[in-house]
Amino acid sequence: MARRVSKHLRPARPLLASGFARTEQRRDGAWLVQPMGTGRSAKAYLCPACNQTIAPGAAHVVAWRAEPSIGSSRAVDARRHFHTPCWARWQ
Repeated sequence: MARRVSKHLRPARPLLASGFARTEQRRDGAWLVQPMGTGRSAKAYLCPACNQTIAPGAAHVVAWRAEPSIGSSRAVDARRHFHTPCWARWQ
């Protein structure tokens, strides 16, 4: 049986849009933020702000830096999933 390619080597999956990405300024620069509505995600994610699980199908936000990090060709490859209130508090 063939092994799956590492998620770090696969191209980023497109976001299932429940809204358009908006730009928000933070202390460390500009971020693109896209809300994900209820029922739009099929798997669980770990929120980097609180280290708690975002349940499959739960409303949350996806955020990524507007500019790619050094060594990355696309900023969206480093996107992270946050609980909506965690994103609002996260700096």
